[in-house]
Amino acid sequence: MEFKLPLGEQAEHAPEVPIDLDNVRYPQYGRYLDELEPGQAFEHPRGFSFTNSNMLDFARTFMQANPLYLNEEYARELGFEGIPASPQMVFNVTLSLGVQNDSEKAIANLGYYQVQFLRPVYSGDTLRAFTRVLERKDRGPDKPGIVRVRTVSINQRDEVILQYERKIFVAWRGERPPTTPAPPLRVDFPVALEPQVALPLAENTTSTGLTGPNTWFEDYRPGDIIVHANGRTITEEHMALTYAVGNSHPLHFDRVFSSKLSGKMSGEPIVYGGLVFAWLEGLASRDVSENALWELGFTEGYHTQPAFAGDTLGALTRILAVEDVPGAGQLGIVTMQLIGVKNLSAADALAQHGEDLFIKEDSKRSLGKDKLAAKIFEIERRQLVRRRPA
Repeated sequence: MEFKLPLGEQAEHAPEVPIDLDNVRYPQYGRYLDELEPGQAFEHPRGFSFTNSNMLDFARTFMQANPLYLNEEYARELGFEGIPASPQMVFNVTLSLGVQNDSEKAIANLGYYQVQFLRPVYSGDTLRAFTRVLERKDRGPDKPGIVRVRTVSINQRDEVILQYERKIFVAWRGERPPTTPAPPLRVDFPVALEPQVALPLAENTTSTGLTGPNTWFEDYRPGDIIVHANGRTITEEHMALTYAVGNSHPLHFDRVFSSKLSGKMSGEPIVYGGLVFAWLEGLASRDVSENALWELGFTEGYHTQPAFAGDTLGALTRILAVEDVPGAGQLGIVTMQLIGVKNLSAADALAQHGEDLFIKEDSKRSLGKDKLAAKIFEIERRQLVRRRPA
């Protein structure tokens, strides 16, 4: 059915409508600590449709070197329907979709846990996201606390694409105006209780010249430390990129908002952490993921310092484990630790700080060690990596 509405000449109404300053609304989004209750669940607004254009733009902007996310023919030879969205893009979009409901009032994102990528996302796929509040730790009225949430994204076929948990540091609302209520959840909260990766797998592939010579499964040994050569200076581009993935937290693009904050968060907008993570992964990709078939997930990770426009990122990787994959002799799993630093090269960071770079920042006090001001990120990740063809 086609709807038609005749318009005609449009009249101006503003001069005739009285201005009523007693009838002003100030919509607020996100949730304060005392508005987040364990068991709450949200279906997040908007959704996000993926296109070849935005997928390629993301992969190139964040320096992805794996041809799987750049080369249509290569992706098809490996068995994919076409270029899949990089897992980093799927992660950034899924997290960003949830900000309006669960973290637009957050002071900081504290960590990621059990991140699992279960299916590819292709051009034409549309993701929706859901979040459930799992736990809230109060420190008393008027004090910020910690909330643990689980977020899941599904495609248009209701298949779970990504699921993870994260902790956010959130202020107490107190006497401030309440936030805009979220509509009730209209569907069952989706979650893969027994998660399983579902990937295409071509029996025979011949593509070897499109990737580097030292990123096959056999090239990694536990204990290896790889110092990634290039850095990446962040400019004010980060503000537009934040909204390009749908993140609505004003801390990342509103200078008036960020300058009114107190402490080390006050001043210039802070770079959205998902973008920092994506750039660090991109800096590492030539050395550790050109022959990755899939990002299985992230075990645990933290942003240990904020980043601002003008900061330069550097990355290092430490190989933690390698293991075979039953039933897929051409593949193996590599577990690694990705470390991010800022405003010095990765090589200089290793020379100055040595093994301290790879110790969790939150563990250092108990070890009698100081936290590193130059260290900006730490995470464990697991990749499904191709073996070198015979």
